[in-house]
Amino acid sequence: MTRLSLIAFSSALAISTASAQQPASKPAMDPGMHMKMQPMGSDSAATKGYKQSMMTMMSGMPPYTGDADVDFMKQMKGHHQAAIDMAKVELANGKDAEAKKLAEEIVAAQEKEIVTIDKWLKAKGK
Repeated sequence: MTRLSLIAFSSALAISTASAQQPASKPAMDPGMHMKMQPMGSDSAATKGYKQSMMTMMSGMPPYTGDADVDFMKQMKGHHQAAIDMAKVELANGKDAEAKKLAEEIVAAQEKEIVTIDKWLKAKGK
């Protein structure tokens, strides 16, 4: 299993577990999590970027519909966009060539998968 496949599988498993524990509504965010994600003056530019990408992802997640397939696709789209946003923070701020290469690969792969998700959602009228 490739690293990206493993990440996608792990994320899907976490989302499905969380959705099984919650009613069909907006995903719950740990109240303390919001405070942890608030950019602070002492944060580096990278930390601020990572925190912002996480806050954007969590606040933009669509409500659960109860349809496992639709929920998976919609939640993964938000997750993939956050991965792209975080990878772009790495590209702008990182120094390690291997980390930057992975970030480039993540952007390319996640953008491609978002196109696939959008096509699927459109075909299903969602």
